[in-house]
Amino acid sequence: MDAPPRPSVTVSEPAVRCRGCGAALGSPFLDLGPTPLANSYLRAEDLAKTEPFYPLPVHVCPACFLVQVPVVESPAAIFGEYAYFSSYSTSWLEHVKAYAARMIERLGLGRDSLVIELASNDGYLLQFFKQQHIPVLGVEPATNVARAAEAAGISTLVDFFGPPLADRLAGDGRQADLLVANNVLAHVPDLNGFVSGIKTVLKPQGLATLEFPHLLRLIEEHQFDTIYHEHFSYFSLGVVRAVFARHGLAIVDVEELPTHGGSLRLHARHAERAAAPSARVEELVAREEAAGLMRLERYAAFAEDARETKRALLDFLIAEKRKKAVIVGYGAPAKGNTLLNYCGVRTDFLDYTVDRSPHKQGLYLPGTRIPIHAPDRLAKTKPDYVLILPWNLKDEIMQQMSAVREWGGRFVVPVPHVQVYA
Repeated sequence: MDAPPRPSVTVSEPAVRCRGCGAALGSPFLDLGPTPLANSYLRAEDLAKTEPFYPLPVHVCPACFLVQVPVVESPAAIFGEYAYFSSYSTSWLEHVKAYAARMIERLGLGRDSLVIELASNDGYLLQFFKQQHIPVLGVEPATNVARAAEAAGISTLVDFFGPPLADRLAGDGRQADLLVANNVLAHVPDLNGFVSGIKTVLKPQGLATLEFPHLLRLIEEHQFDTIYHEHFSYFSLGVVRAVFARHGLAIVDVEELPTHGGSLRLHARHAERAAAPSARVEELVAREEAAGLMRLERYAAFAEDARETKRALLDFLIAEKRKKAVIVGYGAPAKGNTLLNYCGVRTDFLDYTVDRSPHKQGLYLPGTRIPIHAPDRLAKTKPDYVLILPWNLKDEIMQQMSAVREWGGRFVVPVPHVQVYA
């Protein structure tokens, strides 16, 4: 199926107003350069065509300290047809299966309950509730991904979530006992509308949980490659708590998770019915402030960290290529496309990359045009090094691809700094 057309959105520079609080934004603290959309993978026939690149400046609001990038394309163009299918990560499936079991027991969910997931992807999570005969509803804007969920028996609305859809659901009596939003909050340009929609669609005694990469980990561990156009915003707990409070929702608990390089899982309830927050909430907000997330100079230091990470990766690649080493990639994640484009790494450094998802095999990485093959390509070519682009899954990948070591191959992880694993 052809991807939908990509209508342009005119964006002034710098981005004029903070999407969190509306304050004026100043100049970006980091410029990742002209970059294609991170999930705009190319087919062979696209290689002879002009490929669109967009600026990728990163701002921090001087008033509320929300980190954000400007909108350069409409959400419909970015997410209408999507290449990421959640079910192809074994560790991620284990993560959400454990979460589902815990929520079912904790909330006493049953046949009279309703679990709603926003950005439900291919049904990777909701399947575990459905297996226990708990009614579920997914909301997923990517038609191709939603089609996979429906084929698996997961009821899915193909739509973007916001106040209009929330009003329709509430009007139809479809409010959530448990509302889940995993790795979607960063993807919404209308942040306040999205959060107000959560308020509308959550039952009076309902619980909402949201997972997203933690800005503190991004900053401290040089995770600049997790910044791309599809991620409009980057969150600390303190910033999210303020946005939720503005819409009558209270953060009552927070968990720190290892997923995606370090994430948070927030637990939110209607403010008028919420108990006092756990001690973990205040402790983490204090830790964020101590780390400098409420000071502009911390972001300037992070920009130099990103540049140094780039230099270190290029130093390694140049040195090894001069020794005639064969270097390939593992994975075709969005973060890898930011990394490779920012560092200028193309087929002069990486012969190819491999990915478990058949939806990416046979395509080419955007910008760098590195070909994507199935993982069995590694055994056929026996490279000297395998650069792990989804570094957050390095342990899982090195275990799955342990055969690489049989011919003396080694794994390389680029973030937070270059590490080589024999």
